[in-house]
Amino acid sequence: MNRSPAVRWTGYALVALAFAIVCAFLSHWQFARNESRAEMLALVAENYDAPAVPIETILDAEPGGYEPGDEWRPVVLQGRYLDDEQLLVRNRAHGGTSAFEVLVPFELADGRIVAVDRGWVPPGEDAVPETVPAAPEGQVTVTGRLRPGEPLPSSGRGAPEGQLPTIHLPSLAERTGATTVTAAYVLMASEDPAPAERPAALAPPTEDPGPHLSYAIQWILFAIMGFVFIAYMIRTEIRARRESPNDEDDDALPPPPARRRRDRDADEEDALIDAAR
Repeated sequence: MNRSPAVRWTGYALVALAFAIVCAFLSHWQFARNESRAEMLALVAENYDAPAVPIETILDAEPGGYEPGDEWRPVVLQGRYLDDEQLLVRNRAHGGTSAFEVLVPFELADGRIVAVDRGWVPPGEDAVPETVPAAPEGQVTVTGRLRPGEPLPSSGRGAPEGQLPTIHLPSLAERTGATTVTAAYVLMASEDPAPAERPAALAPPTEDPGPHLSYAIQWILFAIMGFVFIAYMIRTEIRARRESPNDEDDDALPPPPARRRRDRDADEEDALIDAAR
């Protein structure tokens, strides 16, 4: 049995409403991502080129040694590299390859250990670096920028001995001891004395705000287009019904009254009967 137009149109409207709710959720998500990206860009603009300060001033000032507002702050470290505890962080996208970042613990004068990311090296034939430039020996001054540590992969993916799947600082602390700072590491900018060879420098953060705002607006437009499309379908159906009634309407109409066919003789006979009365 065919549904009545009102039922169909109500179904159309409910579909459009459900689609609009989904679009609104996705638009809100993209607006939130755009806001988060804008906050990160503002933080980079404020901290990236700020004067470098001794890292101890931040480690001693903040509970846990790091606050999110300290990200990208330039800091100076003085001490020595623990080159024997060097780790490679695998599957890092640099130079169009699945590169490795070189993570080396750095011991400060007070005994605390801070991880220093010295840069990246490309993979070799066996998917491992052929050579890794050694860190300077003895007393070294490192200038770099603070970054937060990374969580382990949600997939549970691990790494071979001497490597890490992410810059997971607690994993480094298992090797270097309890004095290791696990909230943040330092992304190296320079070393003094400078070695003859060092890993490739990591690129600075991009200033591109990303497509999140345009995506958010697009989802709003998609929601509006959904209502416009449903309105167009209803309008088209109404026009079609006016121009050509459907079979359902034809069945609902009563049949036209049967017309009696009367011939000329019957009419004359009736006239004579009326005259005789």
